[in-house]
Amino acid sequence: MIDLHRAGLILLPLLTALACLAPAHAEQTPDQRSCLQGFLETGADTLTLGEMRARCESEPEPLAPPAAALDKRLAAERSAASQPFSILAHKPNYILGAAYNQRGWDGSLVQQLDPDYLNDDVEIQFQFSFKVPLAIDLFDGRMDIFTAYTNRSFWQAYNGENSAPFRETNHEPELWVQFRNDWKIWGLTNRLNTVGLVHQSNGRAELLSRSWNRMYANFIFAREGFALSVKPWIWLDRNDKNSDNPDIDDYLGHGEIRAAWDHNGHVLSTMVRNQLESRFERGAVELGWSFPVFDYPYLKGYVQYFYGYGESLIDYDRRVNRLGIGISITDWLD
Repeated sequence: MIDLHRAGLILLPLLTALACLAPAHAEQTPDQRSCLQGFLETGADTLTLGEMRARCESEPEPLAPPAAALDKRLAAERSAASQPFSILAHKPNYILGAAYNQRGWDGSLVQQLDPDYLNDDVEIQFQFSFKVPLAIDLFDGRMDIFTAYTNRSFWQAYNGENSAPFRETNHEPELWVQFRNDWKIWGLTNRLNTVGLVHQSNGRAELLSRSWNRMYANFIFAREGFALSVKPWIWLDRNDKNSDNPDIDDYLGHGEIRAAWDHNGHVLSTMVRNQLESRFERGAVELGWSFPVFDYPYLKGYVQYFYGYGESLIDYDRRVNRLGIGISITDWLD
């Protein structure tokens, strides 16, 4: 039986409002104008224009640092979420038009149903992920509630001999509460902390069925163009004797760490999972790079590399060595 009382340990103090009074009519320098722009993008909603100007013109008060890439995304999300019926990007949305697995994808389970079936080593992979605010600015603007859905599909589009099937589709609905924060640690600012529940399954039956339910926390830190996510979780149905994947936590572990860095529109990201727990035997590493395509603002080029276990639920216990290239509509910081 899982002791869910431990989840209470991950609730951190909430975001405090910024306010400061000072003379407000001095001529603005370029640095002061930059400071004011930073407050417009990331400042608390309760700040008036006069308070922002006073904060930036005060002496010897240090100027506000440049807005972090993560802060810009959070500010844009808050602006959109304030409108009814808002739908926002959650995880990255992308299409890999060619994803090649050097080891080949395992078709042995399907071959028990169709002995002639073979997977192609190259396929199309795509992910779409969105979230919807259920309640925002609770407790004086310090807490929000969101729900989300992520679909990740693995499509054997070039496998015409077998009718180009979807090899696997993973569904991931989730619900969480998030708290804004401004703690500083090791040069980073803890911007957001979440507590949530997530179900992940492939929607299939019997031999091909895979699913699990988790409670998770997520601690998100930022500095300028850099963002870091530390996400531990608890497998809630660990002791279910009827589980289709009773050893999944041996391969996907009990959490993951993600980092993303934005430089002139290029976003580099990495994910590390279950490396130390498994003594580097059953972990996973994912590397991503989204980059501008000319000056087109609505999508980017995207390259993603994955090595290890847990690329999909059907292959959670099989090592994959995959490289894919395609387009990104949204990434971790956009």
